[in-house]
Order: sequence, then structure tokens, then C-alpha cells
Amino acid sequence: MHASPRLLLIDPAEAARGVLAERLELQGFKVVQCSDGAEGAVLALEDPPAAVIADLTMPSISGAQLCRLLGSEIGTSNVPVILRGDDAGRDRFWAEQSGAFAYVPKGRMGDLMRALRKAIETHKSDSDFFVLSSTQGLDVRERIAQHLDAALFDSVIAAEVRSLGASESFDRLTDLLSQFASQVASYRWIAVLRRDPLRLGIHTNPATRAQALSEALAAFSLGPDTPLVVIEDDDAIADAAGPEAVQEAVLFGQQAIGGFALAPRADETKSDRVLVATIARELGGALRMATLVEESRFMATTDALTGLLNRRSLLESTLREVARTKRYGDQLAVILLDVDHFKQINDRRGHAAGDLVLTAVGNLLNRALRTCDIVARWGGEEFVLVLPSTTPEAAQLAAERVRALLAGAEIKDGKGDLIPVTASFGVANYQADETLEQVIDRADSAMYRAKSAGRNRVVCDEAPAPRSASAAQ
Repeated sequence: MHASPRLLLIDPAEAARGVLAERLELQGFKVVQCSDGAEGAVLALEDPPAAVIADLTMPSISGAQLCRLLGSEIGTSNVPVILRGDDAGRDRFWAEQSGAFAYVPKGRMGDLMRALRKAIETHKSDSDFFVLSSTQGLDVRERIAQHLDAALFDSVIAAEVRSLGASESFDRLTDLLSQFASQVASYRWIAVLRRDPLRLGIHTNPATRAQALSEALAAFSLGPDTPLVVIEDDDAIADAAGPEAVQEAVLFGQQAIGGFALAPRADETKSDRVLVATIARELGGALRMATLVEESRFMATTDALTGLLNRRSLLESTLREVARTKRYGDQLAVILLDVDHFKQINDRRGHAAGDLVLTAVGNLLNRALRTCDIVARWGGEEFVLVLPSTTPEAAQLAAERVRALLAGAEIKDGKGDLIPVTASFGVANYQADETLEQVIDRADSAMYRAKSAGRNRVVCDEAPAPRSASAAQ
């Protein structure tokens, strides 16, 4: 003769609980009753039942929290929990998300019995000896508190990581993530990988930068030419060595779009792996959002063909430089260049060859100038260079150097034939009380004088003479 399956029934309403317990006992079950969720968790952990029937809404802890707690414990991980409540889609959703075996609206005894018998048949308990030994000496109320603390920690981490979606760029996302992660973990370095477009963000201690870069690149199987953003400060620990990095893929939907890795200190803890898994799980949406914003800004400010700033972005950047020049009494040079005989290149070799020339010119300008200089495609075959803190003499030398580099460049068309390329340059230096448009117009006039003088040359515009006092009246 088989022993009656023992059920744990948790229901805050005493009268309703008593009626349900009687009906369950008539069906051959042995029923243990209680009214409080925390008390029910204690009873289940001390002596796991064949199944638990509980209200979704209860004092102390909810039915959803009870499911998560029992599911996390070895002794009760196989105990099915059937939750009861109102016949509402929202309640059913939360019950499913918490890991309940079934959700049955109150008043549906037939549905409850079918779910109960299926649960007991599906989750036949293992040896009682294993269950009892796994809970022996356990302070179950302390474990409930630990589990709820862990759930709260998980939700806080998840919320913080999701908020990174407002960071608007990968570099800023890396910085903000490092500021947050250093508050909740101790590590040698952390790294965020974005696969498309490829970029790796690393937070490390300045003293161990080289080692951190080497380990992070190896963790993701990346080469030394990988584009990087490195955040350095003392929030990362300067330990010389430690355990191997903990790494998780970052998904957006079903697609792996990146990864997250953390290099623990000498004593790796279980919480390190939990933290990495939680961050990686929540980072996909934030990473995707930051990338989309970054891409949209790039498209709005960049010339699609050359990769240089477009005209609008150049004007915005140059206005800031003009303001700085005025404030500090500094100098600012503007160089306007136009590719010589560009129409002939298009007519004789085709527009594809013309595009190759413009792209090559853009690449050459980016390489030839300083990082503080502003380079943009002005329109058509014209390009503008803005050189902060540059005297007229230095601006002329810079223009001559770029002119020589361009004249000596080996630019080939689609057939592999060389395309001779030169350009005419006009140089003008900003003068006090000028507008930006005025200095650009002077550079443009100088450039046309270079064209008229035979092309492939640099012409510097003379500064306008200051107005006399009598002329101003």
C-alpha cells in the first residue's frame, strides 16, 4: 500500500484553506497547512513535501518569491509549486516567470486536481536521506533572507545595466559601466566587447595596463590592432596576477553581439560569476541602443564617401575653435583645397574612379594632419582643413607638405592604372572681428588664384588691412 502523498497548503484565508484541505484529504492526500509564505518555506525546506499549493499573494513573501527560493535549494529544487490566485493574465505571467509548475485560478477544483496529480507524477522525489541530509542544521529563515537579498541584488544590477542604454556611445557606456562595476565588485580589469563595429572597452589600473590589455585581447581571441577604449584609474586593483577571466557572451535576441569579461583578484568568488552572468544577460539591449545612437550621429556628421566630417559638422566644430581663438588671443588657419581637373577624371575614367580619388584624398588628409586639426569634405572635390594654434607661416608649410604628398601619391583606378592627382590650395588666417564665413571666403579666393596661376600650388591670402578711425566714422 502506497503512503499518501504529503502536500503543503499555504493560504492566508483560514476558512477557505480549511475547506480546500478537507477536499484534498478526501482525494487521498495528507495535507500540512499554514497561513504565511515564510512559514511555509521553513516547513518545505525542513521536510520537503510532494508538492506545494500556495497563493500568489501572501504575507511575508509572495508565491513568486517562494517558487524562486525553493527552486534554488538542493532539497526542494524538484518540489513542484502550484500557485493560485485571480483569473488574470498578469498573475499567470508572473507565476510562469517565477518557475511555478502551474497557475490555477481559485475555485477551479478540477483544474487544481489535474495539475496536482500531473505535478506529483512528473516530480517523483528522490531519496529522503539525501533530502534530509541536505537541510540538516540549516537556518531556513536566514536562507530566506539570503535568497531575497540575492534577488534584490540581481534586480538592482539588472536595472543599472539596462540604464546604460542612455549612454549614447560605446566609449561612454564603457566608462559608466566601469564606474558602476567597481562599486559592486573587486577586480583586476573588466572588458566589454562590441563585435559590429568591432571595439573593445577595458577598465584597468594604470600600473597593470599592459598586462590587462594582453589578457583581455586573449580572452576574446582578438588581435593587437583591435580598436580600443581604455579607462584607467585606481578603482581597478593593481594585482600582478590572478585567476583566469570570467567571460560571458552578450546577446541581443538570439544573436551574439559582444561579450563581457571580468578578471578576478587572487581569490575568485561565486559572486564574480553571478555578477558577470547578470551583467552579460542585461547588457545586450544597452549595447545595441548605444551603438544605434552612435551610428546615427556618425551618419549625421560624416561624409559617407570619404569618412571625413561633412560641411555642417565642420562649421559647428570650427565655430567652437573660433570662439576659443578669440578668448585666448590664439591663431587659427583655414586651408581650402580643390582637386585639379576633377571633371576630366570623371569624364575619362568614370565616376567610380572619381570616387576612388576623393576617398584617397580623404585618407591622405587624415594621416597627414595633427589630431587637433579639423578635416572635412566641403562639397564636390573641395576639402577644408582647420588648423588651431597655427601661424600663417606654419599654415603655408602645412599646405605645401600636403600638396607634395598628394602629388606624389599613387592612386589607382579600378583597372590598376595610376591616376595623376594634384590640388590647388588657398590659405587664410583668422583675424580679430572676422566671421567664420569671411575667413573661409578669403581662403576660397586664394584657392582660385592658385587655380588661375597654373594649379598644383599654394596661395596665401593677405590679411585684410585694419580700418582707420576716419574710415570707421
